[in-house]
Amino acid sequence: MFGSVGLPELLLIFVVALLLFGPRKLPEIGKTLGKALNEFKRASNDLQRSLEEEVAVDELKKTKREIEDAAALTAPATALFGAPEAERPKTATSEPAEPKPTEPKTANSKPTEPTPTEPK
Repeated sequence: MFGSVGLPELLLIFVVALLLFGPRKLPEIGKTLGKALNEFKRASNDLQRSLEEEVAVDELKKTKREIEDAAALTAPATALFGAPEAERPKTATSEPAEPKPTEPKTANSKPTEPTPTEPK
C-alpha cells in the first residue's frame, strides 16, 4: 500500500505529525484523513463500475448491429429462394397428410368392428 515506505519511515512521519499538531489534534486529523481516503476509494470504484457498464453497453450495441446486418443480408436470399424447409409454415395444401399407423392384424386377433365389405 505504501510502496517503499517501511516501519521506520512510518514512525518518523508519526513523530513529526505528533510534534506539529499535538496529541489533541492528531486523532481528528487521522479521522479526517481516513474519511477522505474512504471517499476517494468509493469514487474510484464508482468510476470503474460506470466505465465497465459503458463498455458492456457498447459491446451489446455492436452485437445487435452485427445481428441486424446478418438479418439484412439473409432477407434478400430468403425472398429469392424462399425459406428453408425447417422455417416454412406447414399448410394442408403444401404437403399430403400422413396416413395413421394401423395395427397389423394377426390370425388370433378378432376385429372389434365389422368392415364395410363383410356382412353383419
